[in-house]
Amino acid sequence: MAAPEDTTCEEVPWGEVTPEAARKLLVAAVDAFAERGYHATTTRDIAGRAGMSPAALYIHYKTKEELLHRISRIGHDRALEVLTTAAERSGTPGERLADAVSSFVRWHAGRHNTARVVQYELDALSPEHRTEIVGLRRRSDDVVRGILRDGVEAGEFDVPDVPGTTVAVLSLCIDVARWFNTQGRRTPDEVGALYADLVLRMVSARG
Repeated sequence: MAAPEDTTCEEVPWGEVTPEAARKLLVAAVDAFAERGYHATTTRDIAGRAGMSPAALYIHYKTKEELLHRISRIGHDRALEVLTTAAERSGTPGERLADAVSSFVRWHAGRHNTARVVQYELDALSPEHRTEIVGLRRRSDDVVRGILRDGVEAGEFDVPDVPGTTVAVLSLCIDVARWFNTQGRRTPDEVGALYADLVLRMVSARG
């Protein structure tokens, strides 16, 4: 079974989801999807983890895909907020990039179950929902691309290919969700600091 998620950043996981039964089902779905994958998980699996009958799930979510979409939408909104908050802080492009990367990595490590579902189950969404989520992912790309562009214009970064480097930076951060283990040697904060340093070296930050 997947390890429980770190809840230090929020007192009640997925507290914005109401009523309580809907929240419990969503939490159960995140754990099930992260552990078994979307396609291998049944609505009976989800309901059982939440301590409910399969019929109870359909009171709150019409389909399993609707549940995945809800998880994906909230997760992508949170990830975008993490990046945007860091990017909009005062400081040099290097400081803002380090802050964005460390924050984004900490989110993917501290919420590794959620992040694994959000980042790796995109193709299971319906075409309409996938288009919506892809739009949010592009906004995250825009945030990082903007910081990199600022650094190049300021002479702080040496990045010949800003779009390609943006993909590389985000891919590096996102992959943390795939391998991070709460029983491992490093904490989310430590991994965030490591990756921020690696990315600054990648863009040849000066000074």
